[in-house]
Amino acid sequence: MMKAVGFHTPGGPDVLTELDLPAPEAGPGEVRIRVHGAAVNPADTLIRIGDVDLGAMPGPYILGMDVAGVIDQVGPGDSAFSTGDRVMAVVIPDRPHNGGYAQYVVVPAGQVTAAPKNVSLIEAATVPMNGLTALQGLNVLNARPGATLAVTGSTGAFGGYFIELGKRAGARIIADSSEADEALVRSLGADLTARRGAGYAADVRRQIPEGADALADAALLGADVLDAVTDNGLYSSLRAIGERGTTPLPEPAPRGIDYRYFGFYENPDIPGSLRDLTEAVEARQLTPRVAEVIDPADAGRAHAALEAGGVRGRFVLDFSRP
Repeated sequence: MMKAVGFHTPGGPDVLTELDLPAPEAGPGEVRIRVHGAAVNPADTLIRIGDVDLGAMPGPYILGMDVAGVIDQVGPGDSAFSTGDRVMAVVIPDRPHNGGYAQYVVVPAGQVTAAPKNVSLIEAATVPMNGLTALQGLNVLNARPGATLAVTGSTGAFGGYFIELGKRAGARIIADSSEADEALVRSLGADLTARRGAGYAADVRRQIPEGADALADAALLGADVLDAVTDNGLYSSLRAIGERGTTPLPEPAPRGIDYRYFGFYENPDIPGSLRDLTEAVEARQLTPRVAEVIDPADAGRAHAALEAGGVRGRFVLDFSRP
C-alpha cells in the first residue's frame, strides 16, 4: 500500500484528501519511482476543478505531473535505468490511480531522466513539466540567437524557465515585471523588463519600437498584449485564449501575426528534452525554484495559494518520509 493525495469529486481545494491505495507495479518498458518530491502545478488545479476531461477513468483521481525520486522497480525489457537511480519524470494522467502526488508512481521509461547531480530531489521535482513546456514554447516561437522574445507571467515557473532557456538559446528577452519583482526577473537573465499587465505592450514598444519577434503569453492576457509583437511575428499561449476572463484574440489575426498554442505533451522528443533539462541544471543555466516544501496533508493549502496568485516557484509535496 502507499499514501497518496487525490479527490473523488471535482471541486475546490478542500476536495483533496489523503488516500491509502495499492502501490502500482511497473509493466514492460516502465519504471516505478519511489517519489521524494511532487510539484504542484496549475494543470493540477484545472484537473481538480473538472476542467480536464478524464473520460471513463475511475476515481479516486491522483494529481501530480512532476516528480523526482529513486527508481525502486524496473519493468520487463531493456531499460536505461536501474533500481536506486536518482531520477526526475513527467507524469501524464492517463491511467487510474497513478499520479505524482503519491509515494510511488509508474511511468514509461521515456518520460524519465537522471536527476541533476547538483540539486536535491525536492528541487528536481520542479523541473520536468515546466521545463519541457518552456522548451516546446521556444521551439514553437522559433527561438534562435539574436531573436527578441517577449514573455508575460515571467515570475511563474514556466515564465522563469522560458527566460533562462531562451537566454541559453541565444535570444534577447523582454519580460513583464512589477517593481517588486524586478530583481528576480533580472536575475533569471531578462535583458529588458516591461510593465506587468495591460500596459505591457506599450512599454515593450517604448523600448523596442519595432516590437518583439515573438511573444509567449504565459499570463494569458490575449489581445491586451498583442501589440507587443512585430508585424508578421508570432504569438503563443499555453491554451486557447478566451478562458477565465482573458481578452479574446481578434480574428483574423492583425498585421500578419501567427497565433500558436502548445503544451509539453506536444514536444516531439520528450526523452531528449528531459536530458537537455538535466544538463541545463547541472550547467547552472536553469534554476529550480521551490516556493515551499509542504506535507502532503497540506496539498489543499498549496492549491488555494496557487489559485490566489503571486506564488514564486513551485510548492513541492514531500513524500520522502516513510
